[in-house]
Amino acid sequence: MRILLKPEQLCEGVERLAREINCHYFGRSLTVVGVLTGSIVLLADLIRQLEMPLRVGLVQASSYRHTSEAGELKISTDLLTDLHGCDVLLIDDIFDTGHTLLRLTQELRQQSPTSLRSAVLLRKHGRKSAAIEPDHVGFEIPNEFVVGYGLDHRDLFRNLPYVAALDASEL
Repeated sequence: MRILLKPEQLCEGVERLAREINCHYFGRSLTVVGVLTGSIVLLADLIRQLEMPLRVGLVQASSYRHTSEAGELKISTDLLTDLHGCDVLLIDDIFDTGHTLLRLTQELRQQSPTSLRSAVLLRKHGRKSAAIEPDHVGFEIPNEFVVGYGLDHRDLFRNLPYVAALDASEL
C-alpha cells in the first residue's frame, strides 16, 4: 500500500471544497446527499465546515460486491429526504467512470430539486466513460485502486486517515 494523500492534505482539500460550496450557496439553504458508504468520512468532515442551513440525506449506491471489479449498480433511496424544490449537493467519494454519478443524478432529478450539483473527494484520471463531470473535485488521482478516508476494499480500510493505492498483489 502506497500513501497518495496524507491526512493534512485531505484536511486542506476538504477545506477547499467547503469554501467553494459556501461561496456557491451563499445565502441559501442546502440539502446535502451523501452516497453510502464511501462518502461518510468526507460527508462528516465537510458538513461541519458548511456555513448555511442544511439538511442531510443519504442514498446507497453499490456496484462492487466483494471484488475490485464493478458489477451492476444498485441504488437505494430509502434514507433520502424529500428533495422537491431544494438546492441539492450530491457528495460521493470517488469519480471513476462517471456511471454512478450519472445514474444518481438521474435518480435525484426525479424528485424535482431546484438545483442539483455534485462534489467528489477524488477524480481518477483516464477512466471517465459517462457524459458527466462533478461540479466540485477535491483531488485528481492516478488510475489506481485506492482505499482509506471512507474508501474500501472488501469492506476494509475505510478507517484509514489517509488515501492509499493498493498494489496489485493486495487486490
